Amino acid sequence: MTDDAPQLYLMTPAGAQASALGPMLAEVMDRVAPACLRIRGGAEEDELGRLADMAREIAHARDVAVVIDDHVKLALRHGLDGVHLTDGAKAVRYARKELGDDAIVGAFCGASRHEGMNAAEAGADYVAFGPVGDSALYRGEPAALELFQWWSEMIEVPVVAEGAITRELLTQLTPVTDFIALGPEIWAQDDPAATLALLWA
Repeated sequence: MTDDAPQLYLMTPAGAQASALGPMLAEVMDRVAPACLRIRGGAEEDELGRLADMAREIAHARDVAVVIDDHVKLALRHGLDGVHLTDGAKAVRYARKELGDDAIVGAFCGASRHEGMNAAEAGADYVAFGPVGDSALYRGEPAALELFQWWSEMIEVPVVAEGAITRELLTQLTPVTDFIALGPEIWAQDDPAATLALLWA
């Protein structure tokens, strides 16, 4: 990857258990250093709390910011760096008010340019579009490469690409994204760290 290439935005597995994920997470982050670690929802509150503490300890030791899906109160309680809002622009102003100006507030906006612009205007630090590839894990249509091209030319707010990313898609996205989010692409494999290294090479 060159100096102007996008940075890795790493997502934990949905519903992960802290005790099982910890060693793998450290290994993956040591293989390719991410700019941000996102804790995905899906676990019970107590388990999300344990996951938040574990992820914060591992990530902050490596100077990596940590955000969590939607849970503003958990972000505050566990000393995380911010939130990733999965419902577009709706809660951006609320999250900013609760977390303060220094927190990271990101917004997932599907494939909607309009929703992305609303999130940016509301004060989001980044906007995520996806899925880029074909994925049953997301609602709606895939986000076209043209959306990222337009965004990178017209909007200053950083853009994240996520969802079913292959090596081919990563190559296409490299000139037009600031961050590329990977998670399910690696965690489903026997050796997540090696899979990431191959994908990111």
